[in-house]
Amino acid sequence: MDVTLLYHTPEPERAVATAARLCYAPVGGRELMESLTDEKIRKVLTTIMASGHFSTLEHASYTFAVEGVSRALTHQLVRHRLASYNQQSQRYVKFKEEPPIVRPASVDTNPEAAQAFDEAIEACWQAYDKLVQAGVPAEDARYILPNACETKIVVTMNIRELMHFFSNRCCNRAQWEIRELAWKMLELVRPTAPFIFRTAGPGCMRGACPEGKMCCGNPYPRPAEL
Repeated sequence: MDVTLLYHTPEPERAVATAARLCYAPVGGRELMESLTDEKIRKVLTTIMASGHFSTLEHASYTFAVEGVSRALTHQLVRHRLASYNQQSQRYVKFKEEPPIVRPASVDTNPEAAQAFDEAIEACWQAYDKLVQAGVPAEDARYILPNACETKIVVTMNIRELMHFFSNRCCNRAQWEIRELAWKMLELVRPTAPFIFRTAGPGCMRGACPEGKMCCGNPYPRPAEL
């Protein structure tokens, strides 16, 4: 899995604080953006994060390039609807050789399961190739391809949606592949807005586990600031 932060709103914490402060300021956004001190930004962000007024977090966004992940992962990822996605198309990309696949560790550690997995993948590929050779359009032949196929996707989320994404997908109960993606994304964004993202992660980092009786029983450490 390869995750790259392609772009983000410059000075995201300043942008968020400016949007929040504008609601109560007699001056315009440009003047606020230029005049806010680091201390004032921190004070505004503290109020925002404590009060739950998260609409202001929507004014800063991040764009990622994600490669080497499975279609099983992206089927979960696009369920986060307040985001923008562009994914490598199996309709327009015609595979001339067997595409790379993602193999779960639970399969690799079980020889019998690994054999069954490999046989199924090979059967899917052989069927796809025969369909294409027979003149079936790639957009129809792709119906036979498995969720294990690797794919590439560009993802853009604002901070509010990122916080929600991290809360759900960094959790130990999240599926292993998308959990790995979430933590990699969090590692990339945290240095750009360390105060906002200091408590980002699964819900147990901010208080009691929100999973109730489904709790994994292994909470992550809470940040020292809390």
